[in-house]
Amino acid sequence: MTDYSALKILLVEDNQHMRSIVMAILKGTGLRNIREARDGAEALEMLRQYEADIAIVDFNMQPIDGVEFTRMLRNSSDSPNPYLPVVMITGHSEKTRVMEARDAGVNEFVVKPLTARALLGRIDTIIMRPRPFIRCSSYFGPDRRRKTDEGYKGPYRRNTDGMF
Repeated sequence: MTDYSALKILLVEDNQHMRSIVMAILKGTGLRNIREARDGAEALEMLRQYEADIAIVDFNMQPIDGVEFTRMLRNSSDSPNPYLPVVMITGHSEKTRVMEARDAGVNEFVVKPLTARALLGRIDTIIMRPRPFIRCSSYFGPDRRRKTDEGYKGPYRRNTDGMF
């Protein structure tokens, strides 16, 4: 099992019961440096004083939900840390929601009901296999491609694709 004790986590969840569940999972791994926010606005403000290593964010919150929080984190000129890894948790697993979160710049996605294995697996992925960040005119965030398709014939749009 990975030693998580040195990580600083920002948990952004409007539901107190769900925050308690996630906190129990995180504390069970030895994590002690965890801050909580009830919505995206509070989380963005908190990040100005708290240098989190990972944000765990719910999809549905008011006034700023997890997707908008991630967009603001990634793209705002006054963002406290545009490279902060974001794990999105949600009870909605529709493909459109997953794609919306991915396109906002979310690193990993976990569907409720939340399990310790699923959440810790996403944290492991962020730590052990971080994806490079991509910046273009319409997107900034972790590379959305998770694997290389050897049969892909193009169009190639990145310098790293090796076809330029």
